[in-house]
Amino acid sequence: MNPTVDIIYQHFPNLSEKQKQQFAQLAEVYPFWNDQINVVSRKDIESLYLKHVLHSLGIAKFITEFTKGTRILDVGTGGGFPGIPLAIMYPDVQFHLVDSIGKKIKVVRGVAEALGLTNVEADHMRAEQIDYKYDFIVSRAVTRLGEFIPWIRNKFEKQDKNGIPNGILYLKGGDLKEEIKEARVKAELHPLSTYFKDEFFDTKYVVYVPM
Repeated sequence: MNPTVDIIYQHFPNLSEKQKQQFAQLAEVYPFWNDQINVVSRKDIESLYLKHVLHSLGIAKFITEFTKGTRILDVGTGGGFPGIPLAIMYPDVQFHLVDSIGKKIKVVRGVAEALGLTNVEADHMRAEQIDYKYDFIVSRAVTRLGEFIPWIRNKFEKQDKNGIPNGILYLKGGDLKEEIKEARVKAELHPLSTYFKDEFFDTKYVVYVPM
């Protein structure tokens, strides 16, 4: 049986009624957009809450709160992951979601509008084209860390205002030791299996790279 929105409520019991409603809406909004512009495989749309929403919220287990006004960039957001679930979770944080494929950004904008997310900005652009500075940059397995870091190295605010220093929060799976060594960065691996017991998360991590 594929998990419903209840799996989100179980792992995050302190959601407001508005947040619960927004998470529940994803079950209607994503299939609607996916029928028009394929951003999630047909098999995965049935596992939307487990493989996309809960996976994205692994970041919210690693860092449970952000200071109001924190700015977060989501690079290669695809259909809006992890940015959209995180934007629901943190309404006082500003999210900028970018992707190099324009039709995916059309979906992101449609989803954000349907949910009434006023803290989401979405743009069709590559990370290298961005001039702004952010507190954190999130992404979900867009490429190897060694390729990813040069794209975003100079896009961080110098001043830290959260419980951990500004940096990258990267959702990635598999054996990452070699990849981290190749990237020549100090990275912390936080296994998602610590928070979520489904076997889907057995080899998945939040990779935190202070910048």
